[in-house]
Order: sequence, then C-alpha cells, then structure tokens
Amino acid sequence: MLLVSSSLAWRACAAVAVALAVVACGGETGPTQPPPTLAFTVQPSNAVAGVAISPAVVVAIQDAVGNTVVGATNTVTVAIATDPGSGTLAGTTTVNAVRGEATFSGLSIDQRGIGYTLAATSGTLVGAASTPFDIRLSFTDVSAGGGHTCGVITAGVAYCWGNNGSGGLGDGTMTSQVSPVAVTGGLSFVAVTAGPLHTCGVTTLGAAYCWGFNGLGELGDGTMTSRVSPTFVLGGLTFAAVSAGAYHTCGVTTTDAAYCWGDNASGQIGDGTTTDRTSPVAVLGGRTFAAVSAGFSHTCGITTAGGAYCWGSNSSGELGDGTMTNQVSPVGVLGGLSFVAVSTGGAGLGDHTCGVTTTGAAYCWGFNGSGQLGDGTTTDRTSPTPVLGALNFAAVSAGGSHTCGVTTAGAAYCWGENGNAQLGDGTRVSRVAPVLVQ
Repeated sequence: MLLVSSSLAWRACAAVAVALAVVACGGETGPTQPPPTLAFTVQPSNAVAGVAISPAVVVAIQDAVGNTVVGATNTVTVAIATDPGSGTLAGTTTVNAVRGEATFSGLSIDQRGIGYTLAATSGTLVGAASTPFDIRLSFTDVSAGGGHTCGVITAGVAYCWGNNGSGGLGDGTMTSQVSPVAVTGGLSFVAVTAGPLHTCGVTTLGAAYCWGFNGLGELGDGTMTSRVSPTFVLGGLTFAAVSAGAYHTCGVTTTDAAYCWGDNASGQIGDGTTTDRTSPVAVLGGRTFAAVSAGFSHTCGITTAGGAYCWGSNSSGELGDGTMTNQVSPVGVLGGLSFVAVSTGGAGLGDHTCGVTTTGAAYCWGFNGSGQLGDGTTTDRTSPTPVLGALNFAAVSAGGSHTCGVTTAGAAYCWGENGNAQLGDGTRVSRVAPVLVQ
C-alpha cells in the first residue's frame, strides 16, 4: 500500500511538472517527460468580419498522450498565423488557462479572407496551429453607382468594388477591384451612397464623408480636388442620410433640414441659384425633409408630412410639377399624393422620378423613352402617373433608363430599358410595364 501511495503521489506531482515543464518532484526524479504541448480543442469557425468568432476558441495544455493537464494555469496567447486578408485579430488574445484550458471569447478579424489560421503559444511549451477558417462579409447596406458598388458590413466598415478610375472605392488607390476592398480611414459607417464617379457615407456619429471625383465640388470639402480616400464634408452638420447624384450630393440632417453641394448648372442644389457649391448649402423653403434623392441633374425629397418636392432640371417633366421648366428651388409634385419614398434616376438622355405612396402604390414621372415610367407607354409625363399592375410596393429604385421595385410580398419587378438584361426577366426586351424578376 505504501508503495502504491508513493507512486500515486509521484504521478500527481508529475502532472503538475508537465504543466511547469520540469522533471523533478520532491527530490525524486521520475522518467524524463516529453515536453507539454498546446492543442486547439475548439477550433475557430467561419465568421463574419468584425463579428466575434463563435463558439469561443479553446486551447488546451496537454501531456504526451493528449490528456488535458487539469492543474495547468499557464498564460496562453493566440495570434493570426496565416493571414490571407491582411486582417487584425481583435479581442482578448492572452488569457490564463483554467483547469488546463485557455478560453478565448470575443475574438474577431476585421478583414475578409479564405484560409485564415491562428497560432497558440505559451512560453517554452510546444505551440499549436488551428485548422483553416474563413472570414466573410455580411452587409447591412449596399449602393450601386455608375461603375462601382459600395456597402457597409455589420461592423460598420465600408467596402467598395468595381471601377476606381476616379478613386470612388476610397481605398487610397485608383486601381479597380474585382472584389470588395475596405475604405480607408478607420471610420464606422451606417450607410453609403455611390454615384457614377464618387461615393459618400454617413458615420455612426452623423458626420458625412465623400471620396472620388470632385470636379464640381460634389465631395463637399471646399475644394474641387478628387480624393482617393474619405474627406470630411464641411459645415459641422449632423446628417441622418446622404444621396450621391451624378455630380452633386444632397443630405438630410438629424433636424430634417436638406442640404446640397456640387454641380448646380440646372439648379439641382436648390439654393435659388445655378452656382456650383463646394460645401453644403441649405435647400430653400424651410421645409422639414424626411429623405432626399439626388439624380443626374435634379433632386427630389419627401417632407416629414409625406409631400414630394423636386428641383433642378425639368427637361422631361422629372420635377412632376406639370411643366418642363427648370427650378432652382423646390416645387411641389402634383397629384396630392402622400409618399413614403422617392427615387430619382437618369443617364443624360433624360431624368425620371418614381415614388411609393402610403398605400403602397408606385407612381413615376419624367422621361419615358424606354418605358421606365411603367405606365404602358413611352410618353414623357410631367406629373405622377401610376405604374401598371396594381402591385403593392414597399420600395422603388429609379436607374438610368429603367426602374425596379420590391413588393410588400418580397417579389422584385422591373421595367424600362433592357438591352443589358437589367430587368432580370430572362430577356433583353425592353418593357413598358412591370415584369417579374425571374
């Protein structure tokens, strides 16, 4: 019995010795122990960029036969080993083991990539490498521009991809990208809006930033210098939303005031002039706006009471006031309709506007050369005309020469120009009324 007790005592001491990387216990020397090792017992799983990896990663301190040394309390550190996306590992990366296991809760990586691995180290212990895992992007907002697209992921980081000849991707270069790249500056965005050549966004603090082409002051930084990374929009305003047009930008502040800047050749800034502006100026009229939409050469907005107003170019009736006269300040859209959303579109040939009423009906007005008003004709309209189909819409979006909308049932419909198959109905035939996206 004494011999057995002595053996058990020595083994217990030896277990601790493994954790401490020693081989002597109470003066009694046992057989030489192999060095203890680290092992990932809960591997990092695929995750969303900037979001905590779940379940928590666990690294165990193990003996020569793979048993966890329950008495070990070693300090363990994890770091990125294989880094396909130039990511940064956030969270608590060094913890003390409890009962032989180090648990890493809240680890996250900020950049997408396929085949990341983590390395675990702890003093003189033999380290370990995790199995590969992927970090993907999960978007809360996306905006399609002329030749590029931008979006915001759940962690607030803005990403852009596509044409970058004017710096509209905001990654500090003018190199086009076939997949998303992070916008530089470390800003946290709630939304972004992409125009043909420039992009703007609103941060979580309500600040507006813009980047890309700035030949007419559309970045709002007081210059006409193009930027390849975000530049602060002047004025000290707190924005709820911004909208990038062709060469101008508009936004609504948290106090429901509308401001615009950039190209003003047709009066699309709405300040009563046709003078270009390199920083925000207030839209005349003193109305409280819930939203604004900047199109190619005109702008429209919805007041907090649901009224629609437009200003700027009106060559095709896109202001909806029953005329084809340009306006340098807001004019009311005819029809007495109450809107919840409005969207401006255009591609140089002529602008058009569409909106959704409080009853879910879609109306459009302006240029209709390709059937983008959806009223069954190609006749321009100077006031709102109902979109055919008796569909109940939740939102509409006016493009260059076509329009699309989503119904309250979640179905997508498009109408207008279809030469590039942009209607999504399986053909290249233009449509003068909504067709279901197949």
